[in-house]
Amino acid sequence: MRIPTEPIGSVPRPAYLIEAMGEFAAGRIDAAALAEYRDKALAETIARFTETGSPVVTDGEQGKPSFATYPLAGLASLAPDGVVIPFADGHTRQLPRLTAGPFRYATHADEYLRAAKALTELPVKQAVIAASAVSLIYPPDGIDGYSREAFTADLVDQAEADIRRCLDAGADSVQLDFTEGRLSLKLDPSGGLLQSFVDLNNQVLGRFSAEERARIGVHTCPGGDQDSVHSLDVDYAGLLPALFSLDAGRFYLQLASEPDPRRVLDIVRTHSRPEQRIFVGVTDPVDPVVETAEQVRDRVLLAAEYLPADRLGTCDDCGFSPFADDTSTSRDIAFAKITARVEGTRLAAE
Repeated sequence: MRIPTEPIGSVPRPAYLIEAMGEFAAGRIDAAALAEYRDKALAETIARFTETGSPVVTDGEQGKPSFATYPLAGLASLAPDGVVIPFADGHTRQLPRLTAGPFRYATHADEYLRAAKALTELPVKQAVIAASAVSLIYPPDGIDGYSREAFTADLVDQAEADIRRCLDAGADSVQLDFTEGRLSLKLDPSGGLLQSFVDLNNQVLGRFSAEERARIGVHTCPGGDQDSVHSLDVDYAGLLPALFSLDAGRFYLQLASEPDPRRVLDIVRTHSRPEQRIFVGVTDPVDPVVETAEQVRDRVLLAAEYLPADRLGTCDDCGFSPFADDTSTSRDIAFAKITARVEGTRLAAE
């Protein structure tokens, strides 16, 4: 028996790439020079993924400015004063604000996918940002001449294209990053905002066939940035029933950092659908301690008490460096944790 295991997305960028991104932003190097550093980091990342024995790899998001804002890279109609996301340790991240329409993605994720596929024969998974997260760039007071309804229609078209281009380019699977799901319950405990996010994402997912949706997954976690989180204090029980109403075939759930994984797994068993495969998080990117393969094995076996093996998979709780400048976790630790996940999943399967 084989239990599938997959990375979530990002791994920390090498110091030389982070420096080059800063030099490019300051205008001291051009796009061609930055691309050389990015290509070098990508090749190193794919090689290190291969060394872990991972049956599926990603590009490690080496070329993304962040998991959330890559579609906006190069878009002119933005202001810097958008939604602020607070983290538990007191630091914040801020999204840009859209200033004019029509809205179009400036960058599509298949560009990253194609570069990674050129470097490996292994299956490559591609992470994309969920439409619900991108929707947060539309200002609450609206945009003259460009209604929220018009923006939403454009956004659904663009999000569909982002996924479809990845599927057409040969992605093994496409993962929608939906970290704002749990956060929405902190912003609106009534669940109204969460339901609007689910409805928006289902508009996108509804444009794909059942066969295509089997290759599309949704990732949820309480955020992870600079060894901190934004919504781990929000009860998972408020999110999970709505989460499984998303019309996707795969779900990647943060679980290793949960204080009561049995309680969460019981909710998952109750609300997930038979056709949905559940990838449980077995390594915690926020914790600097590297899990042992035996710890991972035991986490998988615990999940197997609640979910049948043919619906079970494993993953990391979250990306290791969702924002490009996050150096709180080293590349060595990230790949050590990935190695433990791969080996521990194998032990559990045995």
